[in-house]
Amino acid sequence: MFPIISALLVFTTGLFHPRASLCLENLALRHQLTVYKQTGARPRLRPADHLFWAWRSRWWSGWQEVLVFVQPRTVMAWRQQRVRDHWRRVRAQGTPGRPTIAKEIRTRIRDMWQAHPTWGAPRIVGELHKLGIDVTQSTVEKYRVRPRQPPSPTWGVPNIRAETIVNVLHA
Repeated sequence: MFPIISALLVFTTGLFHPRASLCLENLALRHQLTVYKQTGARPRLRPADHLFWAWRSRWWSGWQEVLVFVQPRTVMAWRQQRVRDHWRRVRAQGTPGRPTIAKEIRTRIRDMWQAHPTWGAPRIVGELHKLGIDVTQSTVEKYRVRPRQPPSPTWGVPNIRAETIVNVLHA
């Protein structure tokens, strides 16, 4: 009697299951069966199998119910490994950091700072924008001409002028 009731329950839930979910479940079970047939008692998974289950776990919510030959946390580890590998490849492709600013733009920024010392970085950014050069305010601040300031005094060294040292050495 129990098998008949369980079969009836499975049939009624199958009526309300969307067709796509049933197709996904069928595909997942067929994949596991194929892996078992190819490798024997202990399944040997290829990278394509890892990719298949990582993709399944991402886009199908019922993937854990049909998974038989590995644990769900193993599939989650495969997904994490794929994400790490993806970002490792992205980092390895180009040069890291911001793109460099052309030498002409850097010299133009310095020339504008020297010609107009009262202008601030926002004004120079606006003037460069009028010329068709898109730079940020932090870029302008980075390449502006900075006035040379004397070094800060330290505790141990008295403020002695260079000519005093020369006079002492020649005496």
